[in-house]
Amino acid sequence: MQAPLYQVKAEFFRMLGHPVRIRVLELLQYGPVSVRDLLADIEIEPSSLSQQLAVLRRSGIVVSMREGSTVRYALAGGDVAELLRAARRILTELLTGQNQLLAELQEADAPARQPLHTNR
Repeated sequence: MQAPLYQVKAEFFRMLGHPVRIRVLELLQYGPVSVRDLLADIEIEPSSLSQQLAVLRRSGIVVSMREGSTVRYALAGGDVAELLRAARRILTELLTGQNQLLAELQEADAPARQPLHTNR
């Protein structure tokens, strides 16, 4: 019996739920990147990067290719890059909404700090 679609989607998002994996995907959206360059940018232990790349490879989101002694990784398709752009748009909207709420709260609090009447 096949898992329901919502469960498969939840597993997909769980797989994305690691900061190193997200950073790798962000770096790969501009084209293939060598492991050496990923390590330089992400600054983690090679074994940790290898584990995260293995998760992404098993999921089918990234592919690896060997060029001589260099291993490069690339996104398997453009949809992942679009997903990352959509996430940025959503986060921007959420943060903008929070900034607006903060400004409204600060504005509403401002009169409470000022005296209502001044005695002359």
